[in-house]
Amino acid sequence: MIQLPFFGKSGTSDDRVRYDSVGIDWQGNCKGVNIRPMTSGKIETRPVIYQLLVRTFGNLNETRKPGGTLAENGSGKFRDIDAAALESISEMGFTHIWLTGVIEQASATDYPDRPADVPEILKGKAGSPYAIKDYFDVCSDYAEDPSRRIEEFRELVDRCHAQGFKVIIDFVPNHVARSYQSDVHPELSFGEGDKTGVFFDRDNHFYYLNETHPGGGPPLRLPSGDTLGGAGVFELEKSFGRVTGNNSATWTPSIHDWYETVKLNYGHDFTKGGITDHLPGVDAAVEEVPRTWRMMDEILAYWQEMGVDGFRVDMAHMIPIEFWRWLVRRARLRDRGVFFGAEAYDSDPAKLTKEDVLEELRKAGFNGAYEHPTYKILQGIYEEGKWANDIDNEIFMGGRFHNCIRYLENHDEVRIAHPQHWGGVGMGAGRPAAGVMFGMSRAAIMLYSGQEIGESAIGEEGFSGDDGRSSIFDYTSLLEFQKWVNGGKYDGGKLFPEQNALRKWYGELISILKEPAFTNGEFYGLNHANKGHESFGRLPGEIASGHWLYAFLRFDEPSGQTFLCIANFHATHTFQDVGVSIPEHALGFLRKKAAKKFSFSGKLGTTNTIFLTRNELTAKGVPIAELPPFGVHYYELK
Repeated sequence: MIQLPFFGKSGTSDDRVRYDSVGIDWQGNCKGVNIRPMTSGKIETRPVIYQLLVRTFGNLNETRKPGGTLAENGSGKFRDIDAAALESISEMGFTHIWLTGVIEQASATDYPDRPADVPEILKGKAGSPYAIKDYFDVCSDYAEDPSRRIEEFRELVDRCHAQGFKVIIDFVPNHVARSYQSDVHPELSFGEGDKTGVFFDRDNHFYYLNETHPGGGPPLRLPSGDTLGGAGVFELEKSFGRVTGNNSATWTPSIHDWYETVKLNYGHDFTKGGITDHLPGVDAAVEEVPRTWRMMDEILAYWQEMGVDGFRVDMAHMIPIEFWRWLVRRARLRDRGVFFGAEAYDSDPAKLTKEDVLEELRKAGFNGAYEHPTYKILQGIYEEGKWANDIDNEIFMGGRFHNCIRYLENHDEVRIAHPQHWGGVGMGAGRPAAGVMFGMSRAAIMLYSGQEIGESAIGEEGFSGDDGRSSIFDYTSLLEFQKWVNGGKYDGGKLFPEQNALRKWYGELISILKEPAFTNGEFYGLNHANKGHESFGRLPGEIASGHWLYAFLRFDEPSGQTFLCIANFHATHTFQDVGVSIPEHALGFLRKKAAKKFSFSGKLGTTNTIFLTRNELTAKGVPIAELPPFGVHYYELK
């Protein structure tokens, strides 16, 4: 059960609702699916995922020329993720490594058996990791010997497994590079055998433009021609054109379209709406499903055989839910514990369901989908004047509360430490945001490499410009992260003290989140009970509390373990003599209605122990003498 009060920024409602959490567990047990385990081994109760982009992770080149080539700016290699690096990540408590961008993408870099792609279909010289050129191959940039790139990747997977990690890679089902052609399995190349004269056919891999589509007919004219000096015409699409990855059906896609990619067809004409119940069911035989379904199953089987333990699925909401039910089931027949995590956004009009797509993906078998709504609220406290109280309004109180993926940074989002984002308050904002985001649920946790030491992504890198993100399109390196790499020692030897302190803090947080109250326990929000208390972080001029402070309880009934958690989002203000009210209803939730004395022992952010009688708790709440800027306190209740 999840206990959560709902109220607005002004904190005017006292309503409380209880919900039951249902659905798939982290072992992949899915209602209605008979799982036949094909591999042994137990997946962790709570995945703690470390995301790294191979291109930047171990790259020690300091040139950082905007738009520079591989020769100029360098690239990380598979070998850089060595035993020392993995041991250091493991010591922080991570269980999974997401090796981002390892599958071969379109690129401006030439190799003997991999000719460079033309600039018209590229974003950046390195190319987008999400414009895949061969689903059965890996990026040559990352290999010491490009002719052995697959072997070097296998060796990396083995190193990760030896350190106890599960390995996750990207799965990009919605689109491929315009130059897609598999050299490893040419017989499984998308587009082979397509009927190019029709916009939609159930068994086509792509959607093909015709003369009725905007732009005046062939040839396809791409916007990069204007920006990179080319003609804007892609040689392979002079006589026909294909829909872009973001569903733009035009002969002249814009610079804002995913013009470098083409959309894949799963047997549904997306222009007809989001109803896809005409597609095959979960138990359909391979010969009964659309061709793209079969190809994707072959792709996942290939990587699973190589030892990959899970997949981060790109833009999963743009793919029919029926496909996911079918594919996840087949993947779990090969490996019962395979992890499926979805990048998905319910607010995207391109989603292929009228229901909440995050919940539908969970029901289809995903271990979790991005908890983007809560992320936006946390960021909005610094950028949009939101209140901590607003977190409760965005929490989806269904099965996905405990079955999602919780993050504060990833390759698509801005860096917390960038001076033009997150209110410019610096890397410390990650503390209260993580203390709340990761602590409130037993869902998966994900950190992006560099987040733990305050990587700021300052400066122009090429195609991306200076947008607050660490570029995935360009050959570049991470200025602050290199200080942790420290010439390959991976010991943080060149970090500033505050950066080392931040990394240590994230490790302490991850460690305490492995306690039963957090891995198995339920959630009870406390801001509703404190909105009327001036001592709960209220500043002059505010008519309610809950702007800067957020508090909640986590309770595991079998062990009886209980934690009180409170975070201060304010960047400069220390709150003195804070009082946190715990109402009678909460004491019932904690099975402590009859308790007469309480102790709150500091486990994170403080070592103080607070002793209270029941009368003192009821009258004044839990007294916290001092809560500093960005402070996060976790107390264990006895």
